Amino acid sequence: MTAFVHPHSPQIIDTAGLRKQINTEFAKQPKGIFAVAVKDLSTGQEFFINEHETYHAASTMKTPVMIETYKQASAGKFKITDAVLVKNEFKSILDGSTYSLDSVMDSEHDLYKRVGTKLTIYDILFRMITMSSNLATNNIIDLVGAKNVNKTMRSYGVKKMEVLRGVEDEKAYKAGMNNTTTAYDLMLVFERLANGTAVNPKASKAMLDILFHQHFSNKIAGKLPKDVKVANKTGSIVALMHDSGIVFLPDGRKYVIVMLSRGIENEDAASETLANVSKIVYDHIVAQKIK
Repeated sequence: MTAFVHPHSPQIIDTAGLRKQINTEFAKQPKGIFAVAVKDLSTGQEFFINEHETYHAASTMKTPVMIETYKQASAGKFKITDAVLVKNEFKSILDGSTYSLDSVMDSEHDLYKRVGTKLTIYDILFRMITMSSNLATNNIIDLVGAKNVNKTMRSYGVKKMEVLRGVEDEKAYKAGMNNTTTAYDLMLVFERLANGTAVNPKASKAMLDILFHQHFSNKIAGKLPKDVKVANKTGSIVALMHDSGIVFLPDGRKYVIVMLSRGIENEDAASETLANVSKIVYDHIVAQKIK
């Protein structure tokens, strides 16, 4: 763990207090297993708790999928504005058998009404990120290929994240073939988006514009002031709650924060804990501003 240091001050800001505050918050959920990764992009300084612990990625893997889509578009394989057929039949990575998604199990429902019609890739991506549409995700993964997502992530220095499949592939899930991530790996992904190096500056900006429209904003952004902008992607399944993103401060500074959790069955309690930790980190970073 590296202490936060302001580049214009020789004073090292001790993170012992920050760690104590966060651990005190986590202790309120004794069944929870947590990971945190923070990078202050203004100073380059980092803060970690269990940053290399592997978690089921849930919907946080949709950010790497979006990046791969923009990468392939940049390479000329298609245009983000191209229209593609929306389908609801996919192949299990376990045995190739087909399966479909149920709108009841999804967080976005309108796309199911569009099955058999064409929508732009951008429209499908937007639903995948902002409303965390599982049907959108599977359509995009079929378009770009999960293996290609992994290849791109490895080129970014992301070592443990695995994007193996689409969503609701029950056979693969029961066989333990799941999408996984670490807080550290997601931090690297969002750092590239923030710095304009996810594909290229134009693509990075386009992806941030989508992330800024995130519908699920009760964790990282939940307790932050209204003048703070957040570009984030959440993820959740039973007893698992994540959030990952970039916080843009009014003074121009920005930082990446990733919070992962498992073991808390009450979703509201898990969200509250992550929102409190986000506020603790925010207060710590804001306090570093030279007056």
